[in-house]
Amino acid sequence: MTKYSGNSKVDFYFEKAEKWRSEIEEMRDIVLDCHLSEELKWGCPCYTFENANIVLIHTFKEYCAFLFFKGALMKDPDEILIQQSDNVQAARQVRFTNAEDIVAKKEILKKYIFEAAEIEKSGQKVELKKVSEFEIAEELQNKFDADLNFKEAFYALTPGRQRAYLLHFSQPKQSKTREARVEKNIPRILDGKGLND
Repeated sequence: MTKYSGNSKVDFYFEKAEKWRSEIEEMRDIVLDCHLSEELKWGCPCYTFENANIVLIHTFKEYCAFLFFKGALMKDPDEILIQQSDNVQAARQVRFTNAEDIVAKKEILKKYIFEAAEIEKSGQKVELKKVSEFEIAEELQNKFDADLNFKEAFYALTPGRQRAYLLHFSQPKQSKTREARVEKNIPRILDGKGLND
């Protein structure tokens, strides 16, 4: 059987890996065997079907993982998909800490990859939470109450920018940190800019 070849521009990601090298090489072999295109996106190997993102490989200190972009729509009969945090709406991970586990799950992983590609082909979309469903940090609400121009500028932002700010402002446990984040970003919001613009 002919081994499907990867993108030579992505090779360095695997070659530079110190931790998880054998694991991510196993993962690469599995996903390439599913005949997806290999690209580098967000600094990680990303596998696409007709230019649509299906799955990527990424590493962390404690594990390496496949990240399925529309994992929330997948069936997951083997109960291996993990939601990284409550704020992650669409993506799901399959985590690994050793190459043996990856080899043992090879056929299951291929089924999941093919299912993810089928979901993409079908045009299904993940229903994202509306901005109005996100919690507004008390410190942000106080600023809205004190400054109507600021509140109007915030709600004039795109929903994606509003979401990013809402998550950023509500993450810290301490009120003074949340307040500092709001204060720091007031000029950006008044200028119509997002958190990462």
